[in-house]
Amino acid sequence: MTAEITATALGTLDLSRASLALGGNVFGWTAGRDASYAILDAFVGGGGTMIDTADVYSAWAEGNRGGESETVIGEWLASRGRRDDVVVATKVSQHPEYPGLSAENIAAAARASLARLQTDRIDLYYAHFDDAATPLEETAAEFSRLVDQGLVREIGISNYSANRIDEWFAIAEREGLHRPVALQPHYNLMERGFEGELRAAAERHGLGVLPYWALAKGFLTGKYRDGATVDSQRAAQAGEYLDDRGRRVLAALDAAAEANDVPVAAVALAWLRDQPTVAAPIASARTLEQLEPLLAAMTLELTADEIAALSEASA
Repeated sequence: MTAEITATALGTLDLSRASLALGGNVFGWTAGRDASYAILDAFVGGGGTMIDTADVYSAWAEGNRGGESETVIGEWLASRGRRDDVVVATKVSQHPEYPGLSAENIAAAARASLARLQTDRIDLYYAHFDDAATPLEETAAEFSRLVDQGLVREIGISNYSANRIDEWFAIAEREGLHRPVALQPHYNLMERGFEGELRAAAERHGLGVLPYWALAKGFLTGKYRDGATVDSQRAAQAGEYLDDRGRRVLAALDAAAEANDVPVAAVALAWLRDQPTVAAPIASARTLEQLEPLLAAMTLELTADEIAALSEASA
């Protein structure tokens, strides 16, 4: 039997006021402290409620160790007094000091994240990447234990296969554990592989889906076109989508953007939000200018014909 998915809720977490999550991967990396604060202020001021980060953000940047994004978010929460106004999601398994998903590591990493975030609970805690070296029974039990301890409100799964999701739920059923409520996969107009076995698993288990790279590494902002030069960390990756299919998608995005008088990126996010099982796309912004289409997407309602045209162009 397919579990019911409520698009505005992830277990006890209410997303009814805003159907988009702000990605925190840029905080402490391409967005400095002042820029990050301005973006967070504007996001919450514009009605946003969910902030998504991970303990590893941004260990890949020169001079960083991981945890920079959580630290910025925690300092912002403390300075603004907005903890009860937002849903904070973070992840474990990739931080250089806390790799993997053993029970001991999850417990230590969660407390480190709580300290950086300057909070007493993580609203949504994800297993960031599957850890084949650790028995899934051990991982599932420790996540459930954190819920029992009041340190985590809800459990999420990111980058897991459909089979491993089924296995996690079978363990939770057998052992009487708290079950995950959210799934975070790679999914957008240009990457639609999620629509097969993974979406079926989300439907089976009632998982609300929060896709990352919702703007295809920036391609779906519309900046990457023939003859355009974009100064961005991800320019080479985004440019790989500029083929015949990518051009068809851009044309469909342009048409819907013009009809609704909104930025192209807002259309791409609204399409994704309206797909089955999706609770909220995740998108980041390193400037206030980049935040504008994210805010616009939260209230944009595409017509059935516009959604169909975008789906056909990206098929």
